[in-house]
Amino acid sequence: MSSLAWFGLVGAAAAAVHLSVVWLLVSQWQLAALVANVLGFVLAFGVSFVGHHRLSFGAQQARASQALPRFALVALLGFAANELLYALLLAAGLDYRLALFLVLLAVAAMTWLLSRFWAFRTTRTPTPL
Repeated sequence: MSSLAWFGLVGAAAAAVHLSVVWLLVSQWQLAALVANVLGFVLAFGVSFVGHHRLSFGAQQARASQALPRFALVALLGFAANELLYALLLAAGLDYRLALFLVLLAVAAMTWLLSRFWAFRTTRTPTPL
């Protein structure tokens, strides 16, 4: 299966975890939605990192210790870009559904590119002479 197909499947699995955690914490434990969202993001991040490291970008053979901090930065950047772009498009008067669709496409593309060409890219250390 291609890297892009795995990326979509892993992303869908992580989104399902995120949504399930938020729903469970809000509906069953009456936790505040914003707090539940952070916990959902953290658990989904774990699913996302493991899936992308092993499946989406496994052929690149980046060590987890190298890829994890990079991917964490990509995920946080994606979260921030999502919020910022969504707010800007809503302020511009776009329908919330169209705005969200455009934002999700843009952030997914950004995340794939940064993951493929930076977060999971192996950087070889020079061999000592």
